Amino acid sequence: MPHRSSFSWNNIIHGFLAKKLTSHVLDLFSRMIADNVHPDETTFAWVLRACGGGNVRFQYIEQIHARIICHGFGTNLLVCNPLIDLYAKKGYVDNAKKVFDKLYLRDSVSWVAMISGLSQNGREKEAVLLFIQMQTSGILPTPYVFSSVLSACTKIELFEMGAQLHSLIFKGGFSCETYVCNALVTLYSRSGNFISAEEIFKTMIHRDAVSYNSLISGLAQRGFSDRALELFKRMQIDCLEPDCVTIASLLSACADVGALHKGTQLHSLAIKAGMSSDIILEGSLLDLYVKCSDVQTAYEFFITTETENVVLWNVMLVAYGQLDDLNESFHIFRQMHIEGMIPNQYTYPSILRTCTSVGALNLGEQIHTQVIKTGFHLNVYVCSVLIDMYAKHGKLDTALKILSRLTEDDVVSWTAMIAGYAQHDLFSESLILFEEMQKRGIRSDNIGFSSAISACAGIQALNQGRQIHAQSCVSGCSDDLSVGNALVTLYARCGRILEAYHAFEAIDAKDNISWNGLISGFAQSGYFEEALQVFNRMNKAGVEANLFTFGSAISAAANLANIKQGEQIHAAIIKTGKNSETEVSNALITLYSKCGSINDANKEFSEMPEKNEISWNAMITGYSQHGRGVESIHLFEEMKQLGVAPSHVTFVGVLSACSHVGLVDEGLGYFESMSKEHGLVPKPEHYACVVDLLGRAGSLSSARKFIKEMPMKPDAMIWRTLLSACITHKNTEIGEFAAHHLLELEPEDSATYVLLSNMYAVAGMWGCRDQTRQLMKERGVKKEPGRSWIEVKNSVHAFFVGDKLHPLADKIYEFLGDLNERAAEIGYVEDRYNLWNEIEQQQKDPTEYIHSEKLAISFGLLSLSNTIPIRVIKNLRVCNDCHNWIKYMSKISDRTIIVRDAYRFHHFKDGVCSCRDYW
Repeated sequence: MPHRSSFSWNNIIHGFLAKKLTSHVLDLFSRMIADNVHPDETTFAWVLRACGGGNVRFQYIEQIHARIICHGFGTNLLVCNPLIDLYAKKGYVDNAKKVFDKLYLRDSVSWVAMISGLSQNGREKEAVLLFIQMQTSGILPTPYVFSSVLSACTKIELFEMGAQLHSLIFKGGFSCETYVCNALVTLYSRSGNFISAEEIFKTMIHRDAVSYNSLISGLAQRGFSDRALELFKRMQIDCLEPDCVTIASLLSACADVGALHKGTQLHSLAIKAGMSSDIILEGSLLDLYVKCSDVQTAYEFFITTETENVVLWNVMLVAYGQLDDLNESFHIFRQMHIEGMIPNQYTYPSILRTCTSVGALNLGEQIHTQVIKTGFHLNVYVCSVLIDMYAKHGKLDTALKILSRLTEDDVVSWTAMIAGYAQHDLFSESLILFEEMQKRGIRSDNIGFSSAISACAGIQALNQGRQIHAQSCVSGCSDDLSVGNALVTLYARCGRILEAYHAFEAIDAKDNISWNGLISGFAQSGYFEEALQVFNRMNKAGVEANLFTFGSAISAAANLANIKQGEQIHAAIIKTGKNSETEVSNALITLYSKCGSINDANKEFSEMPEKNEISWNAMITGYSQHGRGVESIHLFEEMKQLGVAPSHVTFVGVLSACSHVGLVDEGLGYFESMSKEHGLVPKPEHYACVVDLLGRAGSLSSARKFIKEMPMKPDAMIWRTLLSACITHKNTEIGEFAAHHLLELEPEDSATYVLLSNMYAVAGMWGCRDQTRQLMKERGVKKEPGRSWIEVKNSVHAFFVGDKLHPLADKIYEFLGDLNERAAEIGYVEDRYNLWNEIEQQQKDPTEYIHSEKLAISFGLLSLSNTIPIRVIKNLRVCNDCHNWIKYMSKISDRTIIVRDAYRFHHFKDGVCSCRDYW
């Protein structure tokens, strides 16, 4: 052609555009410009559409935009609408918005292009706001607009607004449009409203593959895997071919329900359809095999894929992480680097979680250095996993530093830190951080609430725990299992029985942790009988007990000295095969020791396949409490020879053992060895043991000097120990000195007044005794009454001093009289008046002097078979007269009598006590 007008150029450009030969269109446009032919609005409109279909650089689009402005088409709808659409599709939403904002007049195409552009580029809120603005401008929405806005509402979970749009769609007559219905099905599926989603799906006149994909994907994501697979059958009946999205959704459904066979069938279908190499499908297939625990097939499939896809590498890291196979996980991680694969934000967390679960902190720290080198040290997701790793391994300072460097307020990171503090018994720090998180406006999740409530349980902060409980209710997390379990533990440990039961019953799906929280909580708060009742209820409910359950139940039985229940629990442990566990054996040693069966404790200890520090401590302490100090010391020496390092608990047992058998020099030597040989700084309880050691031996001046030279301020336990020794040795001078300090520390404690009063009484200082009692009355301090317990025929019987409330009281007193006569015949002389003066002795009923242990033992001898040992528990220290009386009782009855007082065990047999009268 000798002359080509813009009309001629437009015709040839349109022809090539119709054939989708976009590169030719752009070439023709360049030649047109070179020939100095001015493009018109039609030219620019078609060229912009050609740019949308090809791989065009941003700079080229800007150049065209500049020419559009130069030629005066900067506000022309025919040109600007495709320009807005082009910018939006290429991801340059701000440029599209600038063009849109400069338009004086906008038609429905302008609004559709801008709204869909915002929705497709992650700016859904702006898309919704622009739609509202469109409605106020008087432009009627089109089906395409509704489709875009519904998509935006779905992505940002504005489900209520989506439902309101549904009514507008119905009024506008667009409810039959396939792509609008598809958007509605997706909206309702993602919101979990499958009744509406399936209703729309059923009423659709034309259903395409997108329709099925929308519903299948929604069902699969919400866990309705069976319904998703059933819908796929209907899709095949409708002769619709599945695409990659369909198969990926179905594979996800199979993975969730463990339907490996069905998943492999889908894999075969994907291969036949030529889709198996699709990136999305590869990830879904690998995820299927991993979730179905077929890691071998997963690896075989993995090596056949295009391994440039970092997602596949990440899935394999997760697969081996689930198996706690650190070697294979690290092999995959290292192979990634060898093949030049660049890790992303999901790679590092996958390998770091494996390091956390298997305790490989050193490797985790090395990977942390790579995280820093690759620039992911500020990524919130990576940091949350790092915080979790360091927190769980006790490196809380490092974890806190990572948290403090975060530029975003991430609830997962904060929660990991809060949980870390709680797991390492730093409960106050955990609660402080929880409060700080709330001040920052970060809404806690279920893990945060459960960790904070657990921290409250750790320090028995009941009121704060209740406040957090209320917050969890407001946040909708109170029905979560972890929160419910934490609440059970909180209320149980704080001794709030009714609230603990209420929290327990509120849990729909109770697990072992729920039961254990109630049992251990009651046991730790002193409600031992309730703990055993829950344990029995747990057995009746058929819930399998674990090591923690047995440990808590044994502890409760031990504190009640309920040897029958303890033996039953021991039998249950043997049946479940957990009797070889070290933790269980340790608890059983303590049980038998506290129940007076030190030989059974020793048998359990001797038969242990493996012993730890706690095992040795339990046995050493048990021997000490039973007055078998020599055995306790021998065991300690054996422990050291085997290379087991003693702890503070060990030395409490050893020093107590020396004290109970009068080994003063040995005890002082062991005390010195704590710091010199073992690097242990003595604690107040160790100083109290030395004071007891010296006091029992009568070295009261040395004991007072020792206290004065202590590097710390003496506590009440130390002064009380010294005062008790002064009663035995009738040393009122040092006793008054100790009592003075004790009354300053604990003026409301009745034990101090009683000890001081008894000291004056045994010394015959009746006036001073009366003054002490008067002071006690004036201050409103009430004496704790002496009380003894004995179990007879599965029932516990309690007795007070001079107790006549027992149904068999008359028989008991009559039998006691006979016992006293028989004891007197072989030399027993009653010494009941040492705390009363002559006038008081004449005025009082003789039965008022009868201590509770005498009544309990008499009842036991009267009621129990001759083959059963008499076991009595007393809340106070046994007195001289009762101790002497029980020796005679063991002789005349030919019975073993075991008494556990507030300090130790006494084993009476054949007229002799295991303490050798040194207690």
